[in-house]
Amino acid sequence: MPWDTNDYPSSLKNLDTAVRKKAIDIANAMLDEGYAENRAIPIATEQAKEWYENADEKEINRVKQMSDKHLKRRDDDSSESRPELLDKGEHVVAHDDGWAVQAEGAKQPSDVFETKDEAVARAKEIAQNKGTKVVIHKKDGSVQYEQSYKNG
Repeated sequence: MPWDTNDYPSSLKNLDTAVRKKAIDIANAMLDEGYAENRAIPIATEQAKEWYENADEKEINRVKQMSDKHLKRRDDDSSESRPELLDKGEHVVAHDDGWAVQAEGAKQPSDVFETKDEAVARAKEIAQNKGTKVVIHKKDGSVQYEQSYKNG
């Protein structure tokens, strides 16, 4: 089940607003990628706390201002669990609405951003969480940059 600022796991209720919103965003993305809820919640909570410790004030304020429509939400009617995508890298590709973040082999992007920088930041975050790689493409589709994140 996807979460938002009105409906989220009780384990997140005592977190700072920015940490809670970041945890909801990460957990929803993990659910999209096939993680079980009982794994996504603690991982997302830890990642959000770590993010908060390292984020600057501008980034923290940006997350605090995020509305529910900007939190990662999956469409339960059209989304299917695809655990095989957990081992696949994240690609940043040109999109009609800007730049998309899409797991290798995925049917559709997990996120679309206006700027390439935003898409790259999100792709790196997902790849680090999954311990896979990020592949950044140029507008023409050719590979610009690739980086691996191995958990271990």
